[in-house]
Amino acid sequence: MPHIYQKMRRFDFSLLRHISSLHSPPAVPSVTRTCCLHQGVSTGSLTCSRSTIPGYSCQHRRGVSTVIRQHVEDLSGPEQRLLNKLYEGLIGGQRASLAECITLVETQHPRKKELAQVLLQRVLAYRREQESRNGGKPVAFRVGLSGPPGAGKSSFIEVVGKMLTGRGHKVSVLAVDPSSCTTGGSLMGDKTRMTELSRDMNAFIRPSPASGTLGGVTRTTNEAIVLCEGAGYDIVLVETIGVGQSEFAVADMVDMFVLLIPPAGGDELQGIKRGIIERADLVVVTKSDGDLVVPARRIQTEYTSALKLLRRQSKFWNPKVVRSSSHTGDGIPEVWAKMELYRDTMLASGELQGRRRAQQKVWMWSLIQENVLCHFQNHPSVREALPHLEERVTKGAISPGLAADLLVKAFLSS
Repeated sequence: MPHIYQKMRRFDFSLLRHISSLHSPPAVPSVTRTCCLHQGVSTGSLTCSRSTIPGYSCQHRRGVSTVIRQHVEDLSGPEQRLLNKLYEGLIGGQRASLAECITLVETQHPRKKELAQVLLQRVLAYRREQESRNGGKPVAFRVGLSGPPGAGKSSFIEVVGKMLTGRGHKVSVLAVDPSSCTTGGSLMGDKTRMTELSRDMNAFIRPSPASGTLGGVTRTTNEAIVLCEGAGYDIVLVETIGVGQSEFAVADMVDMFVLLIPPAGGDELQGIKRGIIERADLVVVTKSDGDLVVPARRIQTEYTSALKLLRRQSKFWNPKVVRSSSHTGDGIPEVWAKMELYRDTMLASGELQGRRRAQQKVWMWSLIQENVLCHFQNHPSVREALPHLEERVTKGAISPGLAADLLVKAFLSS
């Protein structure tokens, strides 16, 4: 099965194109435009003004509005009361309601996934209203923290989070724990390293299992960020699992990507290798205390030189390399000062808003690929042919590539 799964990924987009070609767009009936705020969904942004996006007509906008309205109308009385309770608790800043909302968006139950989308539409409308009051600027700052196992990510977040809550910020931490490749379970141990922060009433910590998702995050981390912002948290920290050079999915859902490396993080050659270092907006050398101060300084110098050889992601920001110690607190205020400087610079240039818009498209296509692959795996023709082809692959009778081609043909023929 793993062999076939890997080959299936090559056909994600071809399957998507085939599915879309099988069905012509249905005619959208003319609807009288009404406000759905009383039902919990704002369609204010779905006006029928002439769109400037090629191929995106008023008819498409009405179609989106109709789908949203249909979801709301299908809700039963208990479901509407549940969503109202969760929404009111969320925007009221109740941590228990936020936890329940995140649990709802993480579910795999089909009906609950529909409820989650209705809730998210409400929260998005609320967030748009807040941003409009803020002059069109984001009301929260999203920071992704990644690094190899043992780099001190949880300890770093504990110290930084306590400093920020002491300054009047509300901090949410979305920590992703690795899942076992054999049992599927997760230890959820990140929160145990944040004992002080977890007791802070101005902080919220949510550990979630990776559940096999690559890139160091979960498939619903992006939605969880939106919920945290709706609950009034102005700083959202996303801690990934221990990652390698090619796992940087978190960079596509945050405003700033911070890479944490230990003093024994390799030489300058590691810094110029393409991969995760290219996406970093800030590199923090952790554990810079005691006997590790000298190695930390050496790594800082080498990575500073290495970053000069990489192509800049932004016209207005050059990635920096700094040192810090979660044990002594040295360098922590300086790290946050660099983060604030980055935020102010990117906001003033407009790049931060542009990055967020691009990220939404990235995650939309990521979810499309996942859903198309799930549709392919559950297709009757594929499920019928799969056991026989798997057996022939394991016996060496046919190659995994040929088996994948045969499965795709079985899918397309039906």
